Amino acid sequence: MEKHAYDSSKMKRFFLGMNGTDGLLLKIVIYALLISIGFVFLYPLLYMIATSFKSLDDLLNSMVNWIPSQLYTENYTRALEVLHYGPVLLQTLLVTVLPSIIQTMMAAVVGYGFARFKFWGRNVLLLLVLATFVIPPQVMVIPRYILFNNLNILDSISAYLYPAFFGQGINSAIFILIFYQTFRQIPDALEEAAQLDGAGHLKIFYKIAIPMASAAFIISFLFSLVWYWNETYLASIYFGESLTTLPLQLQKFTATYQTMFPAQAGGESGTNINEGIELAGTLLTILPLLLIYFIAQRWFVESIDRSGITGE
Repeated sequence: MEKHAYDSSKMKRFFLGMNGTDGLLLKIVIYALLISIGFVFLYPLLYMIATSFKSLDDLLNSMVNWIPSQLYTENYTRALEVLHYGPVLLQTLLVTVLPSIIQTMMAAVVGYGFARFKFWGRNVLLLLVLATFVIPPQVMVIPRYILFNNLNILDSISAYLYPAFFGQGINSAIFILIFYQTFRQIPDALEEAAQLDGAGHLKIFYKIAIPMASAAFIISFLFSLVWYWNETYLASIYFGESLTTLPLQLQKFTATYQTMFPAQAGGESGTNINEGIELAGTLLTILPLLLIYFIAQRWFVESIDRSGITGE
């Protein structure tokens, strides 16, 4: 009887867990949930990669699903040509990296001012800054377009640089809030000690505040880079025909392809656009961001954990 009770208790601990330990059933549920969520996120990417290497015969063959019958790279050759990949990639990096750097630095300055200085109307100004995050950008397009036209900064990267410099770049309010929360955590005693040593506000900012906010800088820069990269609505309005980006090129991918590779009179389907070519162009467009994520993944995750951006 005692042995049976011991075996029953042991099985219960094994399957259900006990005293803070997870049992087998709970682990199965957790892993099944994580695998399911991971599959939902990875399925489109895996489908995109598999289809982009398929020839037209593989696309028409219902027996070919995930693994192409051959490594067909002509889709990427066509996509590179249609996207004008080299020059457009350089333009995309120019209009994303430079504004992201400026926006991150200015958000740090503004956030530090709100966090460390007390002045009349500070809370009202901070509320107005954060309110810009919830205002749809479409509401401000016409006034900004008129203003930028009067300043003669349309059709150039200045249409991105000026707002970023004055703390009004794409979603700048969220970055100001991140820096505001980060700089508020700096102990007052540390700042007072630096002032006793003769350091001014500018030196305290560069020597103490910036090193302690490295996590906020990484998060702000990476998020800013992604948002500037994916922005097509404002880019199409502000840049016109003078500048373009890979997402903008992807929007008109089909029309550009049909212009560069018109259908043959004999009805040769090999020159017509198909799903493999379209997905190859899509993958080439997001490839730089994927590379940046894989390179900076460790610092990105650590920075999010340290800055408390998740609300912890």
